[in-house]
This record gives sequence, structure tokens and C-alpha cells, in this order.
Amino acid sequence: MTVAQVAKSKPGSTEGRAEAEPHLRPDGRDQYTIGEVADFTGLSAHTLRWYERIGLMPHVDRSHTGQRRFTNRDLDWLAFVGKLRLTGMPVADMVTYAEMVRAGDHTYGERQALLESTRADVLRRIAELQGTLTVLDRKISTYAGLHAPERTA
Repeated sequence: MTVAQVAKSKPGSTEGRAEAEPHLRPDGRDQYTIGEVADFTGLSAHTLRWYERIGLMPHVDRSHTGQRRFTNRDLDWLAFVGKLRLTGMPVADMVTYAEMVRAGDHTYGERQALLESTRADVLRRIAELQGTLTVLDRKISTYAGLHAPERTA
């Protein structure tokens, strides 16, 4: 199964992947071109280059011809960055986090603080969305009551 085939498979599908190893890449490979990574992640090649340029990606190895060669570890990092993006974390904070990771173990406390702050932001957003959902549900119920068939007593 190619990287492109895995990217197009249904979410949650385990076709071509080992159940116990959710991050196992197709065909046991550990080197991917920028095009394959773009297909697999849904990120454009331009975005992948930009991530590398701003320091969000660790150093990406190059082939003898200068082409980027991404590894499974890079793909795992990109998946984590995708989750950070979903939290609404600013890119500058993601870069700061990446720099702390590269700086080493002595930054654990700072990394934890940044992630805890992000978690608190996510919880606030979830609460706000739950309140919004409640308002929508009430409104939908109101409309459903207006269109209910009349009862005869």
C-alpha cells in the first residue's frame, strides 16, 4: 500500500496498518519525498517547506540530489503539529515548542506549561461550543414543535 493509498483510506480504517502500531507507515518504509508527505498529511509541499524554514520542522535529511527525505519520525511530528494547529495554538508558540524540544530535556517544565496553557484554552473553547450547541438545540426544538402534526383530543 502506498502513502497516497493510506491517505485516501477511510478515517479509522486499519487497512494496510498494524492495529498495535497506529503510526506504522506503509510498506515498512522510512523515507518519503515531499510529494508523498504532502499526499499523506494533506499539507502542501509549500507548507512543508515553510515549516522547515521557520523552524517548526526539525532538520529534514536530503538525498544526494538535494531532495528532502522525510522519515516516520517526521511524519509523527507533523501529526502532532496538526493537533497543535487544531487547538488554535499560534504558529509562533508552535515554533517555540519545537525549539524547546530541540534544546533538550531541561525544557520539560516549559513545554509542560505551554501545553497546559493550550489545554486550558481548548477547554474554554469546548465550554463555549457546548453553550452554543445548547442554544441551537433549543431553537431546533422550537421549530420542531411548530411543525409537529396537530393532535386531536
